[in-house]
Amino acid sequence: MKEPYETTAARLALWRGRFGRAEAAYAGELTRMERRERQYQGDRTLEPLVAGDKTTRAAHVRNLSAELIEAQVDASIPAPRVTARRREDEDLARIIEDMLRNEMDRLPMEQLNDLMERMVPIQGGAAFLLDWDSGTSSHDSVGELSVLALHPRQIIPQEGVWDGLDRADYVFVKLPQTRDGLRRRYGDVLPEEARSDALSAPEGEGEDCLTQLVAYYRNDRGGVGVFSWVGDTVLEDREDYQASASQEDGRDDAAGETVIDGPLLRSNRPPLLPEPGEAIRVPAYRPGIYPLILQKNVSVYGHFLGESDLDKIADQQRTVNRIESKIIDKLLKSGSYITLPDDASIRVDTEDLKVIRPGTHQNKELIGVYDLQGDVGQDLVYLAQVYEEARQAIGITDAYQGRRDTTATSGRAKEFSAAQAAGRMESKRVLKQAAYAALYEAMFRFRLAYASEPRPVVSADPQGLPAYRAFDRWDFLERDAAGEWYWNDRFLFSCDASVPLAGNRETLWQETRMNLQTGAFGDPQDPETLLLFWTRMRSLHYPTAEETLEWLKRKSVNS
Repeated sequence: MKEPYETTAARLALWRGRFGRAEAAYAGELTRMERRERQYQGDRTLEPLVAGDKTTRAAHVRNLSAELIEAQVDASIPAPRVTARRREDEDLARIIEDMLRNEMDRLPMEQLNDLMERMVPIQGGAAFLLDWDSGTSSHDSVGELSVLALHPRQIIPQEGVWDGLDRADYVFVKLPQTRDGLRRRYGDVLPEEARSDALSAPEGEGEDCLTQLVAYYRNDRGGVGVFSWVGDTVLEDREDYQASASQEDGRDDAAGETVIDGPLLRSNRPPLLPEPGEAIRVPAYRPGIYPLILQKNVSVYGHFLGESDLDKIADQQRTVNRIESKIIDKLLKSGSYITLPDDASIRVDTEDLKVIRPGTHQNKELIGVYDLQGDVGQDLVYLAQVYEEARQAIGITDAYQGRRDTTATSGRAKEFSAAQAAGRMESKRVLKQAAYAALYEAMFRFRLAYASEPRPVVSADPQGLPAYRAFDRWDFLERDAAGEWYWNDRFLFSCDASVPLAGNRETLWQETRMNLQTGAFGDPQDPETLLLFWTRMRSLHYPTAEETLEWLKRKSVNS
């Protein structure tokens, strides 16, 4: 990808040209993104239906697009599940799993998930951007993982590549940045007059806010390189930016390896002890993946993103806007009308008694009152039909929206209706879990590459008490049969399907009490059974469980 004779100016011209071609090829999709955002926000524009018709604005909008998007929002975050491929790696798999849970608690994942829950169905997809922030340090560690939720507008794929990032030679990301933020990360390299490329400037760019363009690409060895710039200023150009070598446990040689000539202590495994006169040459670990994790709404062949829910119901939203405007027009034009002779007069004021002077008896016979009522019955019927069309197009039922379902009369029927509604959304949940599983694997790989020192990890022991361990990258360093050192990253990542139940503590409390009553723990009157029960309740964070358990222990000792 990078020739030794290339100058910085030539590299900038190369990547600018690639970005221009990619953005031009993606222009149609970017335009559709803007339309979807307007639709979600309740756009009032009424497009012409026939030739010669004028574009008007709706007097009233029932935003069924936003309503159906909001009905699908799922605040739950899939929990990580790590499976070891070898029996001897099961303990490391548990450490990875606990580390990932700790990271998800540290990161603002609730806010990011909330953003993704709307961007994904609106636009058909969005992405997480994973990075290692070396500027975040403490007294005993350097660097932390950081995660951003990217609007698909910020991602420009290589032209012609639509079936995933893995096949792309490169992909571009637009990142809004402040001048001071760029200066803190890259130094004082940005001139004061620097401006972003016109095509990349997002809405709201100001004097102190610029758009950084970042290109992630595959290098000649299959690794990942990065090239980023703002305007005419190159900020970063690293052909193998994911290569990592420890700076603390040894000395780096020209090949990027770490040379260790003494004992290497590890947190969860025996220390590595080189033979006398032998030095360990540790290869640099490279995650080897793009730091973008794409989450699709519904997969569609031939599209980089998934299928947008708003594209499915765009016609219904436009029809609803027109019908609502027509109904309001009919109602406003309805009312009471009075007919008077030309020479008659009527006093109009706030008094109850109105004075009419017809002039003659014949004129009195010409005075009349007519009540005109606009018939909106057919409009309301068709409005309900269009609304139902929109719901069926996405697969949302009354049960899914939490509404009263008149078609299900028994408890079993209601349960079946809810299960059927959930089944219509199953593919979306599967794709969400797949995205989080990919994010968890990427987080592990980045930790393995960049966290030089052991990082504390907290979990829970079988009694529900905190258990403190450490995630140490050196625990994953191994030697094959040929004597070559390598990093063990052969783990399977998925999401725990029991999270919805595990996240509902009240349900778990109820289940645990039922197990006690039915004798699943033993005789409910046996003190040992009560100790087991309250130990379990403490692990489920039941209020006062800790105090009750201590009281039972003291009582058992005294008796």
